[in-house]
Amino acid sequence: MPIKVFVADDHKIFREGLKTLLEMKIGVEVVGEASDGREALREIIHLKPDIVIMDISMPNLNGIDATLNGIDATHQIVSANPNIKVMILSMHKDESFVKEALKAGAIGYMIKDGAFSELLDAIKTIMAGKIYLSPTLNEIIVKGFVDKLRVENLNSLSVLTSREREVLQLIAEGKSTSQIGDIMCISIKTVETHRQNIMKKLNINTVAGLVKYAIQKGLVFLE
Repeated sequence: MPIKVFVADDHKIFREGLKTLLEMKIGVEVVGEASDGREALREIIHLKPDIVIMDISMPNLNGIDATLNGIDATHQIVSANPNIKVMILSMHKDESFVKEALKAGAIGYMIKDGAFSELLDAIKTIMAGKIYLSPTLNEIIVKGFVDKLRVENLNSLSVLTSREREVLQLIAEGKSTSQIGDIMCISIKTVETHRQNIMKKLNINTVAGLVKYAIQKGLVFLE
């Protein structure tokens, strides 16, 4: 049986061109098309295609934010029929759009400047039950992930020096400033300086907060 495809895009020339290219391929049947979100939703629920190729920026679904209409439609389509696979085909490359689309239930996201051969590969991938993302999106998402790790890293133990980690551990163990000074053979003023630097680096403003953080990071353990 041919793969039944539905095309939803508000640009008629693009929609008809894509439809023509798809219908030239053996094993693919374009069962319907729509120019806006509401029409797409109505037709898709009725026609039950295997795959929906959906643009994000389509009018007339919620009437509030046009750039989210394709995502809104995706959510409603998948909610009504989880067997229908939705792939977003859009000019939007921002990581936020990709995340929102996948969260809404899309199983693929391809950039419009990709080749038609990529679209065919995407369809095959999706029909195999796998998620498809354009190669450029993989780079963007990986970069976003790495950037997130770097931000999280700024609030981790790695930002502390070995001496600061030692002070933090002793604070968490309940040692006083003078006791810490004696143990580490440093002055009380130096201990206080270390504590201030630790709080600044970790963005924690109380000793209780430092203790909780140390426990969470495994520097000390509750008995």
